[in-house]
Amino acid sequence: MARRQIGQEQLALGAEVERRSGSLDEIAALIDWSEIDRVLAPIYAAPTGEQAWPPLALFKGLLLAVWYDLSDVKLAEALDDRTSFRRFCGFAAHEPTPERTAFVRFRRELVARGLDGVLFETVTRQLDARGMVIKTGTLVDATVIASATSSDAQARWVGHRHRAAVHGDKAHVACDHDGGIVRTVAITPANVNDGRMLGAVLPASPGEVYADLAYASVANERAIHAAGGHSRLPARGIWAAADDTTALACLEAWNWRVGHVRRRIEKIFGTWKRSDGLRRMRWWGLAKAGLQVRLTATAYTLRRAMTLLRGQPA
Repeated sequence: MARRQIGQEQLALGAEVERRSGSLDEIAALIDWSEIDRVLAPIYAAPTGEQAWPPLALFKGLLLAVWYDLSDVKLAEALDDRTSFRRFCGFAAHEPTPERTAFVRFRRELVARGLDGVLFETVTRQLDARGMVIKTGTLVDATVIASATSSDAQARWVGHRHRAAVHGDKAHVACDHDGGIVRTVAITPANVNDGRMLGAVLPASPGEVYADLAYASVANERAIHAAGGHSRLPARGIWAAADDTTALACLEAWNWRVGHVRRRIEKIFGTWKRSDGLRRMRWWGLAKAGLQVRLTATAYTLRRAMTLLRGQPA
């Protein structure tokens, strides 16, 4: 179907309106959005049929939904009402904006075409090119996210010795050691062991790799070395005499240092669940869960990059 042309409307009387720059304007300047548009080009590309909303505008709308924890209904209302939202998505002051169902259909297209991973990688690649990813080290961990309903056949139950069992999916994440930029994401049912997924999320040139005890294995040590990294995994035990308190103290000190660095990734999960609407999945199925997590990771990474840039000297 043909695409609508947006952002062409002139402001009243053709006057230039001076506006204060906000966080959305800063994020809009972070990357080249034309690369995102090229990834989305196959969607709604037919020359005939009812005019469709530009996919890039809809993608930006989904990012807004993450940053402001909005449902489709609230997103459509806010986009119609808020000037900063309109400007970020490319809509002029008084032209119509997408209705709720437009975002539903757009998400369906993203899932069907498997574009969520490509979009995330396109954003992170640009940030990497800008020097936002400092490859001195990598933090790896996973978090369980409750399913939208216990009827979701692709989610699984997982227990924890200190918490009630949860039915859901698991997000496996690797982030930059220093900046907290998310580098890779993988989604599995919640009952998949964390340690089995290290190879799936280990980025190229990982540097020093920190993770918790679930990842401590010979296979993972080898995977880290094969990727050119240096293992900073905790140790499960040490060969020593029963009364060798020095060896045991060294083991505890090593594991404490590893844990002290590794736990920084918990801030990412906390932000996702506290502020970005990832307290539970919104849709059924592993593919849609992957879309939600990768949209959240993309939105978080863009906002984190903006914060890092603000802290750089002029």
